[in-house]
Amino acid sequence: MHAVPEFGHALLKELGAPKSTVIETFAEVRFKDRDGRTVIPDGAIVCERAGKRWTALVEVKTAKAPLKAEQVNAYLDIARDNDFDGVLTISNQITASSSDSPVAVDGRKLKRTSLWHFSWWRIITEAVVQSRYRGVSDPDQAWLLGELIAYFDSEASGAGGFQDMGDRWVSVRKAAHDGTLRAGDSDVQVVAERWEEFAQYLCLGLSQDLGRSVVLPRPRKQTRAAHLDGLAKMLATDGRLEATLRVPDAVGDICVCCDLRARQTLTSVTIKAPGEGRAKARINWLLRQLSEAPDDLRIEATYPNARETTGALLGQVREDVNCLLYPADLKRESRTFTVTLSRPMGTKRGKAEGSFVRETRIQTFSFYRDLIQNLKAWQARAPKLREEPTSDSESDAPRPDPPPAGAVESREPGEAEDPLSKLGNQALDSHPGDWQKAHEGLLQSGQSEDVAPGD
Repeated sequence: MHAVPEFGHALLKELGAPKSTVIETFAEVRFKDRDGRTVIPDGAIVCERAGKRWTALVEVKTAKAPLKAEQVNAYLDIARDNDFDGVLTISNQITASSSDSPVAVDGRKLKRTSLWHFSWWRIITEAVVQSRYRGVSDPDQAWLLGELIAYFDSEASGAGGFQDMGDRWVSVRKAAHDGTLRAGDSDVQVVAERWEEFAQYLCLGLSQDLGRSVVLPRPRKQTRAAHLDGLAKMLATDGRLEATLRVPDAVGDICVCCDLRARQTLTSVTIKAPGEGRAKARINWLLRQLSEAPDDLRIEATYPNARETTGALLGQVREDVNCLLYPADLKRESRTFTVTLSRPMGTKRGKAEGSFVRETRIQTFSFYRDLIQNLKAWQARAPKLREEPTSDSESDAPRPDPPPAGAVESREPGEAEDPLSKLGNQALDSHPGDWQKAHEGLLQSGQSEDVAPGD
């Protein structure tokens, strides 16, 4: 972070650190606590700009070593006593954001001091994105960042991504398949936490390959604890684990669902149907975009003011579009389409072939690469101006359809020549017989072919 400031600022801006010219970093800093004992955090970071000084203590764990609550609490006390801004923890535990901590601390300690957390996988992602997409202006710094990425890539570094679902996974998976899982089981909460980490692992992996920030959308006021409780309840009740991945500018969110009872992994995306066109035309619009998709892809259509949906495999829809129409009203236009890919769920532990982590990751990335990134949302065509008349002999007489406003020789309403002005001094209402003479005059001048009395 000190040697490559662009990389350091990319990490620290989320924590509120000022963009200082030099990021000062220290290792094995020593402090005395209130009882006179020596406390040694792993490091410290200092940023200064425009009279503002930002300081954070750092605690680091590698490999499978978890963060310890007593250490973090002690460092928070040191930060508070010295008016530091906060404490940053780094480990292989993956969280949704820097404000979510894997350790529980006394909330009273966080009134004046902040607690942040970065996973090593998050730091690796920032390094890769900075190197691949944002770039580093100085060649020497770019080389250093590349060496850091190479170091992280080695297992000896102790920094990595998501390894497996933990030692509780096999028993929970079997209980969910048998229908004997209960929400009160402690193992359920542990697996829910591991699933949340795995979902974040998938997001950061996509971010590395796309150069864009992929996130798990969550209600703004929902806490991490409430979110994990919801996952645990879904796992115990339905035997499913779900996560929604949001890729910027994609046609829709990626939904990853692992059905432990059916032992299937489903990846899906929901697309809005076109806003115009007949029922079959809207389905054909989707089929054209799925020309290269496999036949076992499932399509589900929803319809306005109807709870019932229709669904069929892509191969069936290709043979007969009618199978996706609304049965009660074949002319009713669809509202959304949900496209789902289902594959057998990996059952092994670890990240080897056939493992849950490996097979789910491969399916998620393949689903995005082969399907989502090629789909385009429907967009209405821009309205077109009416074509201008090509004939120069157009009459300026009033007509129901006046010239286009953008025409070169356009006129405003009311500017057309009065067709009766060419009759001279004829008095049309002086005698009933005068109407016939006026009508004959109009016919001879080409002004009218159908004029009624009083017009």
